[in-house]
Amino acid sequence: MSGVIYGSCALTALLCAGLLLRAYQRSRYRLLLWSGLCFVGLTLNNLLVVLEKVLLPIIDLSTPRLVVALLAMLVLLYGLIWDAE
Repeated sequence: MSGVIYGSCALTALLCAGLLLRAYQRSRYRLLLWSGLCFVGLTLNNLLVVLEKVLLPIIDLSTPRLVVALLAMLVLLYGLIWDAE
């Protein structure tokens, strides 16, 4: 049951990333780009959760998950601070 929940979280993050990046292609508003790239990172983070909790429960992937999440948030932070219009 937990695999379904983790998988749906990953699919939701992927859907958000796709919608944000598609909106960026149409409008060229750069905050949409940074938000979309952040959600790409969060999708990778959720895929690592699925990998760690469901497929390979004996391997600890908490450090790579935290690094991916940190990088995703740093991308969004960069977009919010230095590239805001």
